[in-house]
Amino acid sequence: MVIEIDTGSGFCFGVTRAIGKAEEVLASNQGPLYCLGDIVHNSMECDRLEGMGLITIDHKEYDQLHEATVLLRAHGEPPKTYETARKNGIEIIDATCPVVLHLQERIKKEYDSDPEHRKQIVIFGKNGHAEVLGLVGQTEGTAIVIERMEEAEKLDFGRDISLYSQTTKPLDEFRRLVDYIGKHISSGAEFHYYDTICRQVANRMPHIREFASRHDVVLFVCGRKSSNGRVLFEECHRVNPQSYMIDAASEVNAAWIRDCKSIGICGATSTPRWLMQECKVRVEQLLSSHE
Repeated sequence: MVIEIDTGSGFCFGVTRAIGKAEEVLASNQGPLYCLGDIVHNSMECDRLEGMGLITIDHKEYDQLHEATVLLRAHGEPPKTYETARKNGIEIIDATCPVVLHLQERIKKEYDSDPEHRKQIVIFGKNGHAEVLGLVGQTEGTAIVIERMEEAEKLDFGRDISLYSQTTKPLDEFRRLVDYIGKHISSGAEFHYYDTICRQVANRMPHIREFASRHDVVLFVCGRKSSNGRVLFEECHRVNPQSYMIDAASEVNAAWIRDCKSIGICGATSTPRWLMQECKVRVEQLLSSHE
């Protein structure tokens, strides 16, 4: 029996950086540390950090805070969040991923350079996702969010279009959207697009295909809230129908792994390595009891 943990899975740079900042502040024991939203889309990792003292709050609770210390996670925040901090005397520990921060700056610069707002700033991303809310916030809420190809029909192809992407969207879907808009844009309008997808995330797609294809069974460890995780899991399942998404080691079903010779354990950019290791131990225990 081969049980392999994918070396390409686990936290991306941005998540690793945010968690490191949280651990550093918590270890200093300088008072309460709040985090605006789940620091990572993985309940097990959130529970671990909350056990160290991290307090997760939502935006409504954040607006009521004064003279507190708040960590901003890797997803980034709109300008309004920083304005509230200045007004309420909140110390911000900014863990926004540098890739996301650069994208925010690009969108804001383009928005500000068009004071009459003649062009349409379009973001290929998930409506309501924390990163997308931060990006839309750079345009005072005017950017158009497109989740799926068919939604491109709502664009005005007679006006200029500037297309950006949420950093974790699939590269092939972005390219299809570029092709669609390019074919429909009017001759009198300009279309510019910017590939703003994080390669550390995008490169996981071909890797996960190869990993899933060489195992009898794949256990994909991922928090239910992770949009990146859902995309990667769907690709796993497409390549290997014997792929199962689990949130914790306790969810491993003995019937899934019975009589197979190779088990692969992988996860999303929000999946901690220690959790994948726990799942491996659980698999070993189930196999041992079956024998």
